[in-house]
Amino acid sequence: MLTRDYYFDLPDNLIAQVPVERRGDEKLMHLSRKNGEYEDLTMKDIVSLVDENCVMVVNNSKVRKARCYGISDTGAKVEFLFLEENEDHTWTAMTSKARRQKKGKSYSFFDSEGRLVEKAVITGENADGTRTVDFGRVLGEDFFSFCGHVPLPPYIRREDTFSDESRYQTVYASEEGSVAAPTAGLHFTREILDEIRAKGVKILEVTLHVGAGTFLPVRSDNIEDHHMHFERYTISEETACEFNKAKKEGKKIVAVGTTSVRTLESASGDDGLISAGTHRTNIFIYPGYRFRTVDSLLTNFHTPESTLLMLVSALAGKDNIFRAYQHAIDAGYRFFSYGDAMFID
Repeated sequence: MLTRDYYFDLPDNLIAQVPVERRGDEKLMHLSRKNGEYEDLTMKDIVSLVDENCVMVVNNSKVRKARCYGISDTGAKVEFLFLEENEDHTWTAMTSKARRQKKGKSYSFFDSEGRLVEKAVITGENADGTRTVDFGRVLGEDFFSFCGHVPLPPYIRREDTFSDESRYQTVYASEEGSVAAPTAGLHFTREILDEIRAKGVKILEVTLHVGAGTFLPVRSDNIEDHHMHFERYTISEETACEFNKAKKEGKKIVAVGTTSVRTLESASGDDGLISAGTHRTNIFIYPGYRFRTVDSLLTNFHTPESTLLMLVSALAGKDNIFRAYQHAIDAGYRFFSYGDAMFID
């Protein structure tokens, strides 16, 4: 399979730069996996689309204000995107002008009032281009509160604002650690979730901390040659027990977002039952993959040639997805993180 087969032409004006005025007012396309038919709805219609007594799985990861600016000893301003804390309490980070950020260089981090908050040193240059950064102590979340910015995706061509601190989070976000939002969940209001629960739907939470690799393009010509980035996920004993009980009873499983799908599929056996625990996954799902856990998916509209587009094509069929995407373009749907939604049934 060739990466270029997953290219489509998207007008720039359809790339959402801001969220809709009110959460929950997004457009929703309902796509049938069975026959490829689609209909135009709104997000509030998701309540009528999910089956009574099904199980819905959401990713409760919370976006960290992980984009910070450090001032080097020479006075240069360097952007850091802090990806993950290591076991020795150093951090793995991406940096601007990475080739200039060498081992041994030190940086100072200031808050919005210009007060020094932390100092750090680069202690490692990693093969993937990231850097290991040592603050000399266990870094608390207050550092990101004082120094950090919301790490908006690169296709959102503006600086983050105060409103992004809430709008680029799901209403159920609780476990801090992502550098990108699990964006399918951004469409839910608490009221919509309450209506879904009132139907008898059980909502279960998993945690997968989204890494910056979610935005990396597939650079290999052949899909099979692409290597996914690793991301950490956690499934509680309670969630695993409830999920497995539902599977054994034949209930349908609705995943909210590709991160929920990747978590469930990574944790499942051939029988579709999942195991609890904390692990790392680099699962790559593309057409030909046999899904074991998921029946339906709520998702956003994804970038051309992306692993996310390949995942939804694996679930719904590439031809169905591309016909639906062309309709979305013609109908003026908004694409990517702050865009509209699709329910694949």
